[in-house]
Amino acid sequence: MNGVQIRSAEKALSVGTWLIVGGAMLFSILTVTPLMERHTPEGWKWTAPILPLVVDAAVVIVVRLDAVLARMGGHGGRWPVVLRWMTGCMTLALNVADSALKKELVGVAVHAVAPLLLIVTAETGLAYRHAITAALTAQEARQKAEQAEREQAAVQRREADERREREEREHAAQLAREQREHEALLAREQTVREEAARREERERAEAREAAERELRERREREREQQQVERERLEREAAQRRAAERREREERERREQTEQQERAELERAALLAAGPPKKKLLEPQALQTVKAAFAAGLPVRAAAELTGWSTGWISTRYQELRDDSAPRTLEGASQ
Repeated sequence: MNGVQIRSAEKALSVGTWLIVGGAMLFSILTVTPLMERHTPEGWKWTAPILPLVVDAAVVIVVRLDAVLARMGGHGGRWPVVLRWMTGCMTLALNVADSALKKELVGVAVHAVAPLLLIVTAETGLAYRHAITAALTAQEARQKAEQAEREQAAVQRREADERREREEREHAAQLAREQREHEALLAREQTVREEAARREERERAEAREAAERELRERREREREQQQVERERLEREAAQRRAAERREREERERREQTEQQERAELERAALLAAGPPKKKLLEPQALQTVKAAFAAGLPVRAAAELTGWSTGWISTRYQELRDDSAPRTLEGASQ
């Protein structure tokens, strides 16, 4: 942090401190004056603002003198600390007294904000100013040391220049030889640099080729992985379709089995009913004839179960045989 930044920080601290002090003073005067008016004899109520003004004036003195002493790097001893805390406590007591007498905890908390902020700001501002003064002192000492180092370096450079000029006059021939050697060294270094540049170019070309080869290999691996993934997905899809087909076939078999079982139960119920007391109605008789035909009962047994004539039963049997024949042929063709 440079000096400009430190001074800017000190200015911001000063402005903020005085804003807080001014606000706290105004708030204290407005808060304490009504309290003093209620506790001042008649005819002297005009003196009510004097006490908060006196206390706040003491706060201003403490803050201002602390700022000056901190800027100079001094310390006023313990009495400024006593005055600072005494005025802060007085301000706090005067501000919360009215709410405390009324036993309003919320009022006490609200009116304690400005005094507490003033006390903490005074202590914090003093600490900040001591820190800023220490920083400025350290920076000034560092600048003085750097100035001394620059002056010493300038003296050493002048001495070195003088010594170099004397050595140049005494060793002109040696310098010429060193110049030739230096030129030869430069030529060798130029050759080495060119060789290094060519070698670096070869390495870059090899690196590009390696990168391209690696890219091709990576793309090939990705294509192979994609192919494997597609084959895996196709296998899974085929397995799912096969599983769905098996499940559908199993469901159809179960349904057919259930239908057959229901049909057999119905036939068994119809056949187990025995000869009726009177002739069955035609729909019921047709169902009984179908059950008897499926069970392979003779015509006479079917006639007994329905109460219909054997001729009618024989006709129905023949119709059932005719109906079942095409289905048999169709199943055989399939």
